[in-house]
Amino acid sequence: MLETFFSTYISSTIRFLFLLAPFFVVTMFLALTRGLPMAEKSSIIRRSTMSALILGLILFFAGPLLFNAIGITLNSFRIGAGSLLFLTAISLVTSGTRNHATGLPEEDRDDIAVVPLAIPVMIGPATIGAIMVYGAELKAVPEVAGGLLGLVSGLLILAVLLRLSGYLEKALGKTGLNILSKISGLILSAMAAEIVLTGIAGFMVSIG
Repeated sequence: MLETFFSTYISSTIRFLFLLAPFFVVTMFLALTRGLPMAEKSSIIRRSTMSALILGLILFFAGPLLFNAIGITLNSFRIGAGSLLFLTAISLVTSGTRNHATGLPEEDRDDIAVVPLAIPVMIGPATIGAIMVYGAELKAVPEVAGGLLGLVSGLLILAVLLRLSGYLEKALGKTGLNILSKISGLILSAMAAEIVLTGIAGFMVSIG
């Protein structure tokens, strides 16, 4: 049981961390908070991380309920969510940004912690689908516990990176952060392909 928990926890932490596209989030955070005092930046990090965590936990358990309510199978949702995640990965690789996440006009940035930082920068449409798929895949209690702790750990690591964003920008520069974002996109594309192929294989078995 402990072995299952720890293996699920480690794999889930890595999965969720890359799903969050941390270096893209760092880049967006730097752009959105430029010129703000450190105390306000810290407050934004806390509120955005908590908002993303609450949404992530809801999505983690909402998958099976939603699938049953609208009458679709997990395999069908895997194919759809994986395809959307693949488009996000392509956007990260080609331009270093997510295709659905852009900065808001300056006058609309009264409170950026929830929108756009938590949603859709941290958790966008593709990430929503992937979290629901992963949550639905985990059945046993040790797996669910490991998956939940992995989600929390992924967000905590992201919060630490945001806290250190100023140092990362000085050390890596905008070009370095952009390169790391593209590398994250490559890994994300492999994750998306795995989700889609698993869905296709499961669908073929079900109709066979």
